[in-house]
Parts: sequence; structure tokens; C-alpha cells
Amino acid sequence: MINFGLFLFLLKTYHIYYSYKALPNNWDAIVQHDIFLQSTYLKALENASPTNIQLFYVGVFNSDELVGVAVIQRVQLYLKDMFRLTKVSCFKDFFQNSISKIIKGNILVVGNLTHTGQHGVFFQADKISQADYLNLLFTALEDLKKQIKQKQNKKIRAILLKDYFEADPIHNEKAFFEKNKLSKVSVQPNMIMAIKPHWVLNEDYIKDFNKKYRDRYKTAQKKLININVRELDSDVIKSQSNRLHELYLNVSNHAKFNTFLMPENHFYSLKMEFKDYFRVFGYYLNEELIGFYTMILNNENLETYFLGYDSEHQYTNKLYLNMLFDMAEFGIENRFKNVVYARTAMEIKSSVGAKPKPMFMYVKHTNNFLNALLKQLFGLMNPTQKWEERHPFK
Repeated sequence: MINFGLFLFLLKTYHIYYSYKALPNNWDAIVQHDIFLQSTYLKALENASPTNIQLFYVGVFNSDELVGVAVIQRVQLYLKDMFRLTKVSCFKDFFQNSISKIIKGNILVVGNLTHTGQHGVFFQADKISQADYLNLLFTALEDLKKQIKQKQNKKIRAILLKDYFEADPIHNEKAFFEKNKLSKVSVQPNMIMAIKPHWVLNEDYIKDFNKKYRDRYKTAQKKLININVRELDSDVIKSQSNRLHELYLNVSNHAKFNTFLMPENHFYSLKMEFKDYFRVFGYYLNEELIGFYTMILNNENLETYFLGYDSEHQYTNKLYLNMLFDMAEFGIENRFKNVVYARTAMEIKSSVGAKPKPMFMYVKHTNNFLNALLKQLFGLMNPTQKWEERHPFK
């Protein structure tokens, strides 16, 4: 007797792609909801990717129809280099060094390590079940591990599925994660500000602040009296690439934990591919670029991206706080539903109206003994920050 269920599953297959150039023609058609899954973004990222990241893509098919996609990144991690420019105790330094010896090397990330959020997987639920999609994806990961070992002589140490909100249906697949020994770990929240329907102009947003935070906004704005804020076009981004990168590194190098550095041509690459869907705003003092921020227009979401500033002017001119306010104004006046401020600096982001949305990842070490320790070690890789959520609105 034919097992009909098995027969239907065998019709479902996967294919691994090694460049955006090889993606099937209908790839973009099923990921219109997320610009980070579309070939335009993947091209820009490939052309200006961190040196320690290599991109792969998986297409999942039902018969000959593409019904699911995944973005995979091979990341070379050397954790000792990631705890950068921060003073730690000898005790913590010992543990950081220990972690680097356990995890150092190559990992496969299902998702995008360079941006907060679930921008790695999508499937059409009416054409393939979540369980079938995940099983095929994991089989593809095992296949990719073997190919990387054979072709590049690189051993994959760990697998990471990143950034799922609490309500994501992926958490229902407990049997899948248990079978494949993937541990669920909590990570820093994604800070998101939902734009209220009556915020038509920036003034409407400011009016909703209580007096303390309205006064704080006015004080921050006064600090910009000598600063000229203007949008940078592709020519300026190209000519100022070195300065933009310098300002970006100034912020990135002072992060407690980081896993990559963007190359100098990254912002220009995104601008050339995205055009008006990628925006860059610069802060000038006496015609000197002292700060900038970037944003990606992702359908209903305004996604804040990388920024940078000169430390000498950051505090005196409240650059970072004013950038957060300027991002909010852009989101409101261009009728987005949400401003996605991403993780890090949660307290100051909550002070402009962003709310923390808990996120989770799934991790697995390829060594069974070390896999048992990985969930605990992940806490040191992704340190919890003590912070007080602010409530700026009336």
C-alpha cells in the first residue's frame, strides 16, 4: 500500500543557491512583504558584506513551485575580538576567553546577522506546512555544512535561527527543535514604536508627551541650533564614504558585543540598489559631517539602520537623541505604521516612545557535549542589560 502522506512529502524539495544572481525568477514575488528578503537587498549586501559573512539562499519547492525561502549566512566568529574596547573584570575576561575557544570558527545563521528582526525565513502556509518547511530547511543546512567542509575546508561549529517574536508560530514546533537539539534562548528586545492614527504631523506626536518629555524634546532641539541636517544623495554618500565609515566605526567599536563590521562601501551599495527606499541624513557643523543616520523603508515599517557620530559633539548637541526624534518624525509624516528602532540602547529609545518586543533565537552546537552548555554560554555572548523603561506619553 502506498503511503500517500510520504508520497506528498517526497514531492517537496529544496535547492541551495550561492548568489543572488542564481535565484529563481519568482523569488521576489513571494517575499514582497519584506524588503530584506528581496533580491535587491541581497545584491546590495553581497556587494558590500562584512568580510566575515558569506551568503547562501535556500528555495523550498512543492513539486516545481517555489513555496518557501531562507537566507543563510556563514559567519566566522572569533568572540575574543567581539568583546571590544570595553573594560571587564579578570573573572569575566576568563569566561569571555573560554567562550571564544568553544564557539570560535564558523556558524550558520538562518537569518540576517546585520539587522535586528526575523528577516531570514518565509513560506506560503497554504502550500506547505510549517513542519515540512522546517524539516526541509534543516536538511538543507546539513547539506550545506557538508558542502562547506568539502569545498572550503571549514567546519561549522554551530547553527543559529535568529529573531522571532513571542507570537511567531515557529515556537509551536517544539518536536522539531527537540529532535534537532536546538535550544530556545531569549535575546535583547526589538524596540518598536507604533505610530498612533492621530499622529498626522510631528506636532501631534510631541503633544502626546507629558510635560517632562515635552520639555526634554525642546531642550534637545535647542542643541541643534548650529547644526544643519540634510539628506545625502548618492553622490554625497560616495564622496563621504570614508567619513561615514569613520563615524559608524566610532559607534560600533564602543559596543560591548559585536559580530561584524560593515565595509566602507556598504551605504553607497545600498543607496545604488535601493534608491529612495534607503535614506541617509547627515548632521553638519560648519560644513563638517559630525553625525548621520540611515533608514530602510520596508513596506509599513520604517526600519532604522546604522548610524554614527563624532563623540566630541554627541553629548553637547544631543546628536543621538535628536536622531531618534528625527526618525520618529520621518515615520509619522510619511505615514508608516511602525518605527523599528531595533535592539540596543533600550532606555533612551523607550524615552521617545518605543516599546520593547521580546525576541528569541534557537541555537545548536555541533558538538553534543558543548551543545548542552551552549544555552548557558549564550547568556554571556548576549549579555542582559539592566534598564528602566520610560513612559513619555500622557
